[in-house]
Amino acid sequence: MTPRPPSSGSDPKKTAETAKKSAGKSAEKSVKKAAEKAIAPKKAPAKKAVAAKAVTKKAAAKKAAPAAKKTTAKKTATKKVTAKKATAKKATAKKVTAKKVTAPNPAPPPEAPAPVEVVVSPAMDAGDRERLLSGTHHAPHSVLGAHPVPGGIAFRAFRPYALSVTVVAGELRAELHDDGDGFFSGLLPLRDVPAYRLLVAYDGTVQDVEDAYRFLPALGDLDLHLIGEGRHEELWRALGAEPMTHQGVTGTRFTVWAPNARAVRVTGTFNFWDGTAYPMRSLGGTGVWELFVPGIGEGELYKFEITRPDGSKTQRADPLARRTEVPPATSSVVHASHHEWHDEEWLERRADAPAHEAPFSAYEIHLASWRPGLTYRQLAEQLPAYVKDLGFTHVELMPVAEHPFGGSWGYQVTGFYAPTARLGTPDDFKYLVDALHQAGIGVLMDWVPAHFPRDDWALAEFDGRPLYEHEDPLRAAHPDWGTLEFDYGRREVRNFLVANAVYWCEEFHIDGLRVDAVASMLYLDYSREPGQWTPNEHGGRENLDAVAFLQEMNATVYRRVPGVVTVAEESTAWDGVTRATHHMGPGGFGGLGFGLKWNMGWMHDSLDYVSHEPVHRKYHHGEMTFSMVYAYSENYVLPISHDEVVHGKRSLVSKMPGDWWQQRANHRAYLGFMWSHPGKQLLFMGQEFAQGAEWSEAHGPDWWLLDPAYGAEADHRGVRDLVRDLNTVYRHTPALWQRDTDPAGFQWVVGDAAEDNVFAFLRYDAEGTPLLAVSNFAPVVRHDYRLGVPDDVPAWYEALNTDAARYGGGDVTNPDAVKPEATAWHGRPASIRLTLPPLATVWLRPA
Repeated sequence: MTPRPPSSGSDPKKTAETAKKSAGKSAEKSVKKAAEKAIAPKKAPAKKAVAAKAVTKKAAAKKAAPAAKKTTAKKTATKKVTAKKATAKKATAKKVTAKKVTAPNPAPPPEAPAPVEVVVSPAMDAGDRERLLSGTHHAPHSVLGAHPVPGGIAFRAFRPYALSVTVVAGELRAELHDDGDGFFSGLLPLRDVPAYRLLVAYDGTVQDVEDAYRFLPALGDLDLHLIGEGRHEELWRALGAEPMTHQGVTGTRFTVWAPNARAVRVTGTFNFWDGTAYPMRSLGGTGVWELFVPGIGEGELYKFEITRPDGSKTQRADPLARRTEVPPATSSVVHASHHEWHDEEWLERRADAPAHEAPFSAYEIHLASWRPGLTYRQLAEQLPAYVKDLGFTHVELMPVAEHPFGGSWGYQVTGFYAPTARLGTPDDFKYLVDALHQAGIGVLMDWVPAHFPRDDWALAEFDGRPLYEHEDPLRAAHPDWGTLEFDYGRREVRNFLVANAVYWCEEFHIDGLRVDAVASMLYLDYSREPGQWTPNEHGGRENLDAVAFLQEMNATVYRRVPGVVTVAEESTAWDGVTRATHHMGPGGFGGLGFGLKWNMGWMHDSLDYVSHEPVHRKYHHGEMTFSMVYAYSENYVLPISHDEVVHGKRSLVSKMPGDWWQQRANHRAYLGFMWSHPGKQLLFMGQEFAQGAEWSEAHGPDWWLLDPAYGAEADHRGVRDLVRDLNTVYRHTPALWQRDTDPAGFQWVVGDAAEDNVFAFLRYDAEGTPLLAVSNFAPVVRHDYRLGVPDDVPAWYEALNTDAARYGGGDVTNPDAVKPEATAWHGRPASIRLTLPPLATVWLRPA
């Protein structure tokens, strides 16, 4: 271990000299006694007996210094002493030796084992020595540590900057020879390798430590086999930094996959970021490197120092680190979870119904800016109560995995297995998820397997060559974001990502993964010009490796974690995104296996429609009805997400035409239309109270708009009250969610009233109970507007009206029950006459 800065105390050179002299002044009887007690009682081979005799003679010949000079030493020695205590400790040893000469059968104190003179061990191979010094040795355990050799057990230690190294095994104590350059060695006349420790003396301190190179690998053959096959579904338990007890000793096992590396060393706070003395061993063809470091525990910072194929070195954060430093710092942190979950009730009922047949309205948030400055635990005191009050069933968190640049919103990930340290520890994040579950709220998170940044301390050319990215530069470079794409065809990389999806669901109880940028993964020519991409083996543009990866990820997650849902952000017409992986489609591919898919087409079309002045909307009427042409081709989510309220796109209310009253009315009418349309709902934070400004990750939502002291507070509070009521009625009306993916759950009443800017349709639950939704996107009241309805409903009453006064509307309502007339209309035997408020959506239920 690298020494700490020198402190005041005894002169280190004199301390070292004293230690060497004391080691050579043992009496013949004490040497024999110590050696006999350190080995098994079996008869030693002849060669070993000769070696022991030689040691005895050498030790007897070196006797000097009268015992009177030894009386100044203390009677006990501690395991770890300061520079002032180092000399005293070795003087104690001399005193014990002197007593052994005069007493017939002395009993040495256990704290002061007898020193033994060691024989020079066989010289280390010059190549091994050079490789250890240069950081290019792939098998340091074969050289360092304790090894049986002819004549006994050879001990070798590599401790740069140490003044001396002493082996302590039971009552045996032997100082190793200083071979220079930080190497220490010696041969002891032992039959078997004992359990031993090292006393390492530095300038100013002596450390009592376990030898990291006396331990067997702390990673099993089954783990290595699964890693080699790319099928280790709990990869985080095999790779990374794992605090553990190994061979009865506590410490941390470090493992990393770096198949192209010439060597790997561990560096961190525990060795002053000098990994010279901590080379890892290669575990064969899997490309995994391993080292168990005794005495290292939680909270230590570390990285891997990798020697590239060209001999140059790079320090890299752990790809499987479970915890990181707070950015912009980039080190990994040794971590073990201690969180105790209290969400058993939530997990038990989570799988009662599949997501596409259950109420699902998600509130999308960016944790770091929802309430800027709050930690995970502080958010747990506010976020669940807020979301529950508004009636959302889920929250969707923008990426929480560690990322170096906050301005990426988390979409350029460097720590795929670590929640961002900006807001707290991994256990703090678990506390937040736990609190949301206890409030009855599901948790989805954005997951980004499409690409990663080029930072030179992260994944890019991790071991000196393309590893996580594709080896073809054209396939590796993501053209839109300046990042690198994963090599989905490499089984270890695919394993890294599949296990990561499982990790978040199992370790953090995440209820769903919204997979970002799926389209960029599926197409080889995504954002590429001709000549910048190569067709697949069938001559097509599909990325077959990415297809296989997504299928494997979905199948694995659904198999292992009941009740979770995966959601694809996929912006094209790829066939079968939410189809089962074993069902072949017309294009010859099995389904991708997602549970839900963002309906980007509906989002763009509907936002385009409402952004037009009402007088022009009749020319865009089809943009609101076209979604029903393909509504049942996939299991859809209707997303009004963060992407639609940034970068000049304006917030939702600011997209609306007209004055402030009309903007809010359009906003409310649009939300009413969205919540009644087939599909699940997603709304980005700030839009629930009609924030006028675009979102910024620097300051988050404009909460001051809801301050009672603000003059227009009622306008914003009214929109938020509407969102609360939309969610409340939605959750208690199965017709709005139970048959979202069943065409029998929807019927148009009128879809061609372009001149009126009116849309009306029926939604049905599994029992056939209907709900009538009518939207009037014209700024005029339409009295006695006739709509065809089923003749088996005796009366209808308003369940919700977005023009109600409490929402900030004009309060044009239908307060009384509306009874159907025996007048056929819109192809139905009965009809009703309604008063349609301007720029509003009305929901009616059977009385």
